[in-house]
Amino acid sequence: MGIKRHSEPRPLQLSKRANVFYLEHARVVQQDDRIVYLTQDGGEFEQMFNIPERNTAFLLLGKGTSITDAAMRRMAASNVMVGFCGTGGSPLFSVCDIAFMTPQSEYRPTEYMQAWAEMWFAPARRLEKARCFLRRRAQMTAECWQENSYLQKLGIVLSDAVLERFHSDLEQAKDVQELLLAEARWAKRLYADLARGHGFSFVREEGARRSTSKADVCNGFLDHGNYIAYGYAAVALCGLGISFAMPILHGKTRRGALVFDLADVVKDGYVMPLAFECAKEGETQKDFRQRLIEHCQEEDVLDFLFDFMKNLCVKNT
Repeated sequence: MGIKRHSEPRPLQLSKRANVFYLEHARVVQQDDRIVYLTQDGGEFEQMFNIPERNTAFLLLGKGTSITDAAMRRMAASNVMVGFCGTGGSPLFSVCDIAFMTPQSEYRPTEYMQAWAEMWFAPARRLEKARCFLRRRAQMTAECWQENSYLQKLGIVLSDAVLERFHSDLEQAKDVQELLLAEARWAKRLYADLARGHGFSFVREEGARRSTSKADVCNGFLDHGNYIAYGYAAVALCGLGISFAMPILHGKTRRGALVFDLADVVKDGYVMPLAFECAKEGETQKDFRQRLIEHCQEEDVLDFLFDFMKNLCVKNT
């Protein structure tokens, strides 16, 4: 008679995972056969909550958090990306980018990294991929804004003229610097349209951390939402085995710059409109975070990012 071996339940495929966590003032530990986080609300006793790690894509640890080595090992075994950041998902140290700990406990595909590297070392092909990123970003923004009932109610639309101008700028760009200038004009126009429609003046200030006006609150939401988008992008790249260090738009000296390139594809469509809406309606960081994560899950953002990168690697030009 054979010996029955105990086997751990298999984690869900990365692109299908439902949970994303952002924690502040909490301890993450392994207790018995599960991962939990402990919080204090000012009372005598700590509150305990489960983290279903086999259905979790990534965990962001903010101000006042800690994680034990046992919990970290279990997270890695379940292929959970763990990121360290500051308050509200802001950078950990003033101007430092978010720090992601990538799990190394499983085999990863090699074909996507090989295809990406082959493309990356050919400047003309790399420039064309950069255009692909920005074209898809514009397409997704147009689709998301058109389907956003709150924007429709305020009469905020992404005009054909704005889209045509952006696409024309992309086609005429001779190098990455010209693409980045086109991107800057695009983002400035989106901010202006959203601010006008929501009825308050706005200037984008990353990491300002003020809350004296709706514009300040909106800037805080944008910072927070961007780092959630970075988490999704990091999970997709890590799952496909593609190095963060081979960007096509952001500076090649920035650690993890491909994460920013990929996150930008979805930020204008999902993060930006919700940040303005929540600022106008007086919602909290917690409200914004919960709504953004739920919306990204409903729209299968992680699935989209996986498919987008896989298709780019397969269709190398």
